[in-house]
Amino acid sequence: MDTKRHWEQIYAQRSPEEVSWFQARPETSLAMIEACALADDAPILDVGGGASRLVDELLAAGHRRVMVLDIAEAALAHARARLAAQAERVAWYAADATRFEPPEPVALWHDRAVFHFLREATERTRYVDRLRSGVRPGGQVIIAAFAPDGPTHCSGLEVVQYDAERLQAALGEGFTLAETRPEVHITPGGATQAFNYFRLIHD
Repeated sequence: MDTKRHWEQIYAQRSPEEVSWFQARPETSLAMIEACALADDAPILDVGGGASRLVDELLAAGHRRVMVLDIAEAALAHARARLAAQAERVAWYAADATRFEPPEPVALWHDRAVFHFLREATERTRYVDRLRSGVRPGGQVIIAAFAPDGPTHCSGLEVVQYDAERLQAALGEGFTLAETRPEVHITPGGATQAFNYFRLIHD
């Protein structure tokens, strides 16, 4: 499957407010980011951030070095248009997360959108390699994924469900789990989806 084409088509066919993962305010992500106690100038990478409103909230909170990565340029275009002049304060990258190297190791790697779509072991290995090199020692990682009682598919694609044990096995050594939070996400259509959010420290 052409992953980039798939996601470009999703954003060509639906507005950001219509996709199942839309959040008017990403409360759980923001709470876990607050727990990271980051300095305002700490580099933050939102992986698969696309049209998410997390970037808006990070800028409003005073974070000055925010990067947003997404494979779909159409998704990033929605976010830039929404932010208008503020978009210039953000570094935008249209690339595959399993092959992307940030310009410098970041203090926080946030991913609510990508990891649970990586069904092949080779994809996960590439992602973890990028994670290891892309996060500074002592830096933090937040990954959200569908929980074991959550959906098995999203946007026509199969996903991998995670609890803490399965996530740590997938990431391997070098990451210490600091916190897990469940979330019941309500889609724009009114369906409920069980997520787990994991915060880890890169050793």
